[in-house]
Amino acid sequence: MIDVANVCKRAKLASYRLAGYGAEEKNTMLKAVADALSEPRNVERMMSANAVDVEEARKNGKDATFIDRLTLTPARVETMICGVNQIISLPDPVGEVVEHRVLPNGLDIKKVRAPLGVIGIIYEARPNVTVDAAALCIKSGNAIVLRGSKDALNSNRALYEIMRGAIASVGYECDVVAFIDDASREASKVMLGLDEYIDVVIPRGGEGLKHFVLDNAAMPVIASAGGNCHIYVEKTADLEKAVPVIVNAKVQRPSTCNALEHLIVDRAAAREFLPPICAALREKNVEILGTEEVVAIVPDVTLATEEDFYTEFLTYKITVMLVDNVREAVDFINTHSTNHSEAILSRDEKCLDYFAVNVDSAAVYLNASTRFTDGFEFGLGAEMGISTQKLHARGPIALKELTSVKYVVKGDGQVRR
Repeated sequence: MIDVANVCKRAKLASYRLAGYGAEEKNTMLKAVADALSEPRNVERMMSANAVDVEEARKNGKDATFIDRLTLTPARVETMICGVNQIISLPDPVGEVVEHRVLPNGLDIKKVRAPLGVIGIIYEARPNVTVDAAALCIKSGNAIVLRGSKDALNSNRALYEIMRGAIASVGYECDVVAFIDDASREASKVMLGLDEYIDVVIPRGGEGLKHFVLDNAAMPVIASAGGNCHIYVEKTADLEKAVPVIVNAKVQRPSTCNALEHLIVDRAAAREFLPPICAALREKNVEILGTEEVVAIVPDVTLATEEDFYTEFLTYKITVMLVDNVREAVDFINTHSTNHSEAILSRDEKCLDYFAVNVDSAAVYLNASTRFTDGFEFGLGAEMGISTQKLHARGPIALKELTSVKYVVKGDGQVRR
């Protein structure tokens, strides 16, 4: 096992220097990273490394959903590069004045954004997280310790080495990006015990990973749950527009945490709407599970179990059920969801308002697909993950979510009496 403590210690020391860099210096580092990722020889290097991981995953019997998350394509590499460039274009959050007041005694008090310090991220499968997370941390003034899964070890190592070389090539401290080149559980446990070096850790993956991190971390954790996402079709919805929204939310990339898993339809619209939406989903090879009421309207739907409504399928499968009104839909969602992303399709402003206020999830959509819950899509450049917690961040974890605050108090010789 590598010396995990030494890797994290070097990241801690580098974080102090990074905290003093201005936006121009951090953007120079990121520009070097984006340029390096674009170089043909580096593209070939990362794609070759990824091919090894994908082939090994296939040999190990990983399913299509897992393979999709693991695979790098030219389009996904380009998206990574675009994400870095978008982060470069965003304002530097560090130093932003959140509050400002002057006390009667003349003390000038500013609450300003400051880096968290060193962020550890433990993540599964997706190699793009290596770049997204590093770029966000650099721009927000944080050093990062990357620990990916064994399934993506070759891909992650190649991306890390490309980024580290790029940062060093422009004369900056490359230990601001650290990598645990050991995917064993033992290495993770050591990392999670190093709260003297790592200020916060973020797990990005399934429920097993989340609970492993929560059970072993000595430092604060920003965690997310899975994406057990719902769309409610209210009786006044534009049913013609509803079909493509639902199909997009389910099939555009079903292996993601913001993909639709459960469809709720108003009983008043069910007989008109269920046949066309079921037909549209079947055209995309989606398996449909429904309640007895749904089966009565569309007989070839498979009868769902109670457990199905709590399941994040992450594949071409969906449940369908009926409700009487928006209140019943919201109650069902709040009981069954993982507080990630939910949507309502309606033309009734009161229903839209009720849904927006009462659904207890990180992202609530009014007449749009749930697939937009993503840092890049939100214009944030990228994300460290989607937090379903309420402290310290909720929703996409991007630049501002990777900062804390500190008080800068300016005086002129004041003493407390």
